[in-house]
Amino acid sequence: MEHTVYSICGMCAVRCPIRVIVKDGDIERIEGNPNDPGMGTSLCAKGVAGRALLNDTERVQYPMIRTGERGSGQWRRATWDEALGYVADKLKKIIAEHGGKAVMLSDRGGPFADIRKAFLKAIGSPNYCNHDCTCGRNTHHASKSVYGLGRTELAYDFKNTKHVVFFGRNMTESFKVKEVRSFMQGIKNGAKLTYIDPRAALTASKATRYWQIRPGTDYALLLGMAHVTVKEKLYDTEFVQKYVSGMPEFEAFLLPYTPEWAEKETGISASEIVSFCKEIAADRPKVIFHPGWHLSRYKDSFYASRMMHIMNVLMGNLEVTGGQFFPKGPKDAGKKGLRSLGADIPDVKEKRADGCGWKHNHFDKGPGLLHLMYKAIETGDPYPLKAYIVFRHDPLLSLPDPEAQKRILSKLDLIVSIDVNYSETAWFSDVILPESIYLERDSILRTDKGWKPGFSMRRKAIEPRYDTKAGWEIWTELAGRLGKGQYFPYKSIEDIWMHQLRDTAVTIEDFTAKGFVQLCRDPIKFDRNALPFKTPSGKIEFVSSVLEKAGLPSFKPYEAPQKPAEGHYRLLFGRTGYQNHGHTANNPILSELLGTNCLWINTAEAKRLGIREGDIVEVSNQGVSGKIRAKVTDYIHPEAVFMLHGFGRSVPVQTRAYGKGLADQVFEKGLLDVWDKAGGGVALCECFVKVSLAAA
Repeated sequence: MEHTVYSICGMCAVRCPIRVIVKDGDIERIEGNPNDPGMGTSLCAKGVAGRALLNDTERVQYPMIRTGERGSGQWRRATWDEALGYVADKLKKIIAEHGGKAVMLSDRGGPFADIRKAFLKAIGSPNYCNHDCTCGRNTHHASKSVYGLGRTELAYDFKNTKHVVFFGRNMTESFKVKEVRSFMQGIKNGAKLTYIDPRAALTASKATRYWQIRPGTDYALLLGMAHVTVKEKLYDTEFVQKYVSGMPEFEAFLLPYTPEWAEKETGISASEIVSFCKEIAADRPKVIFHPGWHLSRYKDSFYASRMMHIMNVLMGNLEVTGGQFFPKGPKDAGKKGLRSLGADIPDVKEKRADGCGWKHNHFDKGPGLLHLMYKAIETGDPYPLKAYIVFRHDPLLSLPDPEAQKRILSKLDLIVSIDVNYSETAWFSDVILPESIYLERDSILRTDKGWKPGFSMRRKAIEPRYDTKAGWEIWTELAGRLGKGQYFPYKSIEDIWMHQLRDTAVTIEDFTAKGFVQLCRDPIKFDRNALPFKTPSGKIEFVSSVLEKAGLPSFKPYEAPQKPAEGHYRLLFGRTGYQNHGHTANNPILSELLGTNCLWINTAEAKRLGIREGDIVEVSNQGVSGKIRAKVTDYIHPEAVFMLHGFGRSVPVQTRAYGKGLADQVFEKGLLDVWDKAGGGVALCECFVKVSLAAA
């Protein structure tokens, strides 16, 4: 028999709506959910390759307890009862001696994190983090400093825009399917794309203008753009006068940052900068400066992102067709939202170990900053951290300098990894608890924001193939063993769904037809004369009251980036459309499409070093070295080299990925302590490597 299950993909952090066709207890195919008009049946290669996980013997198949040294790969199989008991006993001892605050947890964030936050809240810990210090924290805090709104509280109408500006936002390879479909429709409709990146990524192929900017000078180019836009009065004066505070200070700050100055810093000609500014002025308000998705790059990336937000404001593009818009939630539709699973749990009074919300008041304390948690582990200040639960997250792959991380993590009494795959971090843990793959598990409900808000549901399509559990089962059982079962009284996923839907008029059965429920029929638009901003002043703040209170400048004077030494290059990294960083490197299908990575190097630099296309080169930095095949190309700046992230895996049971290519993070020595003090993001691209032709 064949039947359809509407669900949510789990192959990357985007979590697209999908339709799963099941036949005789097996997955026949996976495609986009056609009930969602923005999605259709489209799905990326990663989503389709999810089917290959079902019988993959190289994913985690059962609970495991470490028997040798951390990282040694010595494990024994355990039952769920034994593994959960082991973890609970360790946690009980830690909590008894140090309090619940001694336990920290990190994950990939996203819409299903509510149950994990509720678990931490139940045991009395404030120390929840997600991966965002290596992704979008700079963008998030930049957005809050301008609008008082986080980065997910603004969205982009690419389909109807006239001009898109991307600073390294490689949308056609690092993408949300619905968003890239909208973007491609916009290009088809005649929208222009200005793509700015030291490397011509695939998205550059869609550009009407590509600028190969000197790495580390995004902020300089934006200052030059802003200078021209303000000096020539190319901005929306009416919008700025109505909504913006701090315009005179901004105008004075920009005076020295002429396009001629910007040309010397960036390599982009002054005349082209001026021409660009006049072009976007003619296209406004249907102009989008994307403020960055993954912007943990340079020491001034926060200020670069902040300037992108300010350029959007100058275009007057808020809540307009073809510009930015506010994603609407249930409240905007006059409806109740989902009830939090932690709603009935007493609030935690303890302050966060990373200082967010008290020591660093300008940082959002919700997802915290994981690299500052590492500092707390290392020093015991402000209090000891003794246990770390890592859920579907791989800091040894994503944060800089894994050897330094291991040295710090070794101070912990307990490390637990809950994951589908053997991550680098799981391999260094004490216990691995295997989560069922997304096709085998139900998840808590999520809220979908947009022009038309709603809720959506992940339903399992088949029963688990191995001895694995859904995340909600793991948290519920673990809470019970810790004496917190009263806060997790759920016997089934339906119990959880009913709790979440308690205050809404929506039922579980309402999800059957489409996999989601919309809370309104027509798109919701705010009145342009009364736009909602959540800054202390209620205005768009060019001069940020939050930053000024924290002793940080709203407009940071530009500092030129470090130039690489002779024979050295700034190391850049990224991804491709059919590889999701490290998460999919060992996938049976995707590993065949992309088995390893290579090193992009500029043609002229390669010739100077005697390197030809396909040669094996040696990459080194501070005692770390490795060999990789060279890709010689004009499409990367002479000061930089580039490799795809997620390779160089060290877990031997992942035979398809083990030892293939190089891992960029191992070369990022010392960068755990190099981060943007205004935005919070780590500066992953402040790394320089030596490149030479490998010995025969």
